[in-house]
Amino acid sequence: MNQCRINPCCQDLRSFKVMDVLERACTLEQAGQDIVHLQIGEPDFDTPDCIKEAACKAIRDGRCHYTHSLGIIELREAICQRYHDMYGVNVHPDQVLVTSGTSPSMLLVFSLLFQPGDRVLLADPSYACYPNFIRFAGAIPDFVPVREHDGFQFRPEILRERMGEDVRGILVNSPANPTGTLISKEVLCALADLGVPLLSDEIYHGLVYAGQEHTALEFTENCFIFNGFSKLYAMTGWRLGYVIAPKAYMQRLQTMQQNFFLCTSSIAQWAGVAALTQAEADVQRMRAIYNQRRILMINRLRELGFGIQVEPTGAFYVFANARRFTADSMQFTFDLLERAGVGVAPGVDFGPGGEGFIRFSYANSVENIERGMQRLSKYLETVV
Repeated sequence: MNQCRINPCCQDLRSFKVMDVLERACTLEQAGQDIVHLQIGEPDFDTPDCIKEAACKAIRDGRCHYTHSLGIIELREAICQRYHDMYGVNVHPDQVLVTSGTSPSMLLVFSLLFQPGDRVLLADPSYACYPNFIRFAGAIPDFVPVREHDGFQFRPEILRERMGEDVRGILVNSPANPTGTLISKEVLCALADLGVPLLSDEIYHGLVYAGQEHTALEFTENCFIFNGFSKLYAMTGWRLGYVIAPKAYMQRLQTMQQNFFLCTSSIAQWAGVAALTQAEADVQRMRAIYNQRRILMINRLRELGFGIQVEPTGAFYVFANARRFTADSMQFTFDLLERAGVGVAPGVDFGPGGEGFIRFSYANSVENIERGMQRLSKYLETVV
């Protein structure tokens, strides 16, 4: 029997190393080892009760069928209202496409915009899955180094030098994964002036502890906004996201949604309405606790000798310089997991510029962060 051929776009996909760490940690836990999880970017909070009740009500009311392919109008209107209230921008509900998580939004948009040979500028380091999305669309991820002493900010003059006719987009993420830092208003404005679409991943908006996040819509209409409910509302398993796009692209995106996904879960969509309209007090509570954890983790990591030149002020990550301890973040990560029972994320997973760094997530309790830091301290005594 002849074997089926595999599309090269799939062959080129690389594993998500953070998930490799998590899966190894789960194996160790099944064998009886206690693991402190500081590797995964998933809120440890339960989904707020008002959101769960809205989902239960949707089921009781029989709202369990296909919806409009763009999403229920109530949710799209609530998304538009949120962007108006937070940033003063006007978005029409017909510019919003609700998807099963933010990743499908990226898959649809990148597939629509990019062709083989196109270049997409993105930060190095940045979220590990971005290059795979870009390559799957046939385009080329063009990494632009961002530096620790700059707070991992883009320098617009460097991007100007990289511009060319084959550059079809600039991908930004603020607050950023893995660095937890924000892109300034001035930098976003400069990037918007470069003449290509801004692809703005705003999934961590609302999780900011100092400074102010900005949407790309404040600076240009030539942008695609990716956002969702997983991080801010502790709804990772609900798989609910959306994209805001220029009107000229919406018919094509809707056609792709109809063919590939039909629509997003009706129950999750009604839960999303409650998240946007009823859960603000829960968000404020979670954000205050995250900030306590952030301060604790930064202080403890500095005490242990990790470098943090610019403190992260968003998301729930600390991207710490570990070059004092290792030049191989992958080896360090798995050795720490096996010997000390602490899960972290290797910096190299986020791009070549991340080598020598370790990403720590504070989406875990103060007690577990303290336990993790104590184990890390003992581990470092054996490697220094």
